[in-house]
Amino acid sequence: MLPRAPNFRIDGRRALVTGAGRGIGLAAAAALAQAGAAVSLAARSESELREACRQIRAEGGRCDHLVLDVTDAQAVNEKLTAAGPFQILVNNAGLNRPKPLVEVEDSDIDAVFDLNVKAAFYVTRTVTRGLLAAGLPGSIINISSQMGVVGSPRRTLYCASKHAMEGMTKALAWELGPAGIRVNTVCPTFIETAMTAGMFADASFRDWVTSRIALGRLGQVEEIMGAIVFLASDAASLMTGSALMLDGGWSAA
Repeated sequence: MLPRAPNFRIDGRRALVTGAGRGIGLAAAAALAQAGAAVSLAARSESELREACRQIRAEGGRCDHLVLDVTDAQAVNEKLTAAGPFQILVNNAGLNRPKPLVEVEDSDIDAVFDLNVKAAFYVTRTVTRGLLAAGLPGSIINISSQMGVVGSPRRTLYCASKHAMEGMTKALAWELGPAGIRVNTVCPTFIETAMTAGMFADASFRDWVTSRIALGRLGQVEEIMGAIVFLASDAASLMTGSALMLDGGWSAA
């Protein structure tokens, strides 16, 4: 008898995506909804969340939203405990403040680590508690970056935060594996979004970036979606503690 191909559908599962109002977060939420999950979108901007849910529902997806500041540990615990359990988590909320190290302010360090690292801990902790209490397996997908495995000028702070996320992911893979909870990262290269448009308006910076991508171009949010569905689904049932590189070859140099 031939082996059967894995199922990429995630029908009947509940998913949570942070930073879901736009960009990569919205693409992740749309991908999960299109694959059959009931998706909860979390972010601070209610207007963006409402519009995102409207678009997902217009295509037949199931969606609700949570107005949430993921840097607020108490709010994360209260709101996500009440709304859960979630079998799929996409930790996407994050920011970058590219500067030379000597120009980095204490406020920059606090802002980047509060959102990129501490908030991911808060959300993952609450979602994990819910899964363990319910005896459910799950998939935690941390949106990292190619900068989580390499270095780059003006990105010491961002690289430090994403390397921290990679370490957290590897440790949790071992801690949660016996409970059937998988933990992985997705590591994109530079993606064209509304947030990055200003950076790429600088032709010299755009050229610098594309010269380091083997495919010779920037990434698009649609190119993240397949990886999200793969990691969320049973097709990735043997994958945990791994970094899925979507960097166009940047880290292969």
